[in-house]
Formats: sequence, C-alpha cells, structure tokens
Amino acid sequence: MRWWDRHFGGSTRGRVVALLRRGPHTIEELAAALGLTDNAVRAQIATLERDGVVVATGTRRDGAVGKPATLYATAPASDTLFSTAYAPTLAALIAELGQRLTATELRAILRSTGRRLAPAESAKTFKARVDNAARLLADLGADADLVTTKEGYEIQSHGCPLAQAVNAHPQTCRVVEQLLAEVTDAKVHEHCDRTSDRPKCGFRIDSP
Repeated sequence: MRWWDRHFGGSTRGRVVALLRRGPHTIEELAAALGLTDNAVRAQIATLERDGVVVATGTRRDGAVGKPATLYATAPASDTLFSTAYAPTLAALIAELGQRLTATELRAILRSTGRRLAPAESAKTFKARVDNAARLLADLGADADLVTTKEGYEIQSHGCPLAQAVNAHPQTCRVVEQLLAEVTDAKVHEHCDRTSDRPKCGFRIDSP
C-alpha cells in the first residue's frame, strides 16, 4: 500500500489529492467532482498547501467576464510521498554494486555519494557545523539527539532514513557517515545499531 493511501485512505483530502494528481483543477471543479461545497474543498486545499502537497499553478477564466479561478495541482516535491520505489530500488542498486565491485570500491562509491549529498555552505564554528549535521540527519528522517562527549559529540538517533537499504547492505551507512563528515569538517565514526530490522543511526564526531 502506498504512503498516501495509508495516510489519507478514503478521506476527502485523499480524494482531492487523487484528482489533482490527474491534472490541475479549480476549487469549483473539485467541488463538483467530489460532491462538496466550495468552502469544504478550500479548507482541504489550505491544509494541503500548508503541508507542501499542493500548490497553485495558475488561473483559468471561464467566459469573457468574471474573476479568474485559481488552478491547483500537486507540488513536484510531493511526488516522493506517492512512491514506495525509492527504498527497494536503492537497496537493489547497492546489492548489485556489491556483486560487481570489491568491498573497497563499493566503500569508495558510497563515500563519494555522501560527499555529493552534502550542502555547499558550511558553518564557521565546529559547534554550529555539528548542530547542522544533527539537524540534517533529523530532516532526512532520523529522530536524532545530539550528545556532548569527552571526544566531541555523538549523534544518537531513534531511526534510520535508509533503513531498508541498510538492512540489505550495512555498508550503506557509509553514505551518511561521509555526509556528516563533510558537514562537520571533522572525523566521523559510524556505530549504528543494526541488531534488528529497524536500525538506528549512531555517529561519533571528534573535535578538530
């Protein structure tokens, strides 16, 4: 079952999204298709806009007079919400690379991937860079806590943004390890918890 099916089910909001995925619609068109009032649809659209699922894409004027009606569509960035292909595709890709490459070659590719993921801008102080790293990991989907240690810092998370790929190939953690190293400009040591099918990220960051 797809994420948006699980999240919306047969709700009104889900039905609005389903129509907008097929093409831009006005409030009036959505209301007519769903058998709802315009105000009921506006309320759903407002929530979906706030959540970044729906955006206004233009206007349409019916006839020579009257106020142009706003057209709404699903936001391009929301496409990932409707797909369950990313995780198994990544897991399969890494498994295939593992079959074709040596362990050293695969590790090098995963680290290069981490470098590509790192943002171009870097904070000036070490503490600010570490804060950014923890925030980035949380934004990627890991509920992360930042803990001060004698050696520097430790990021302890309660999940893993690449869990399915990590379960299939633990080397995937090298991507995130290198990403955090690039963001912090420091030595990062991965010690993720992979003892269950729900891995949790863990990274030690040494002070420069």
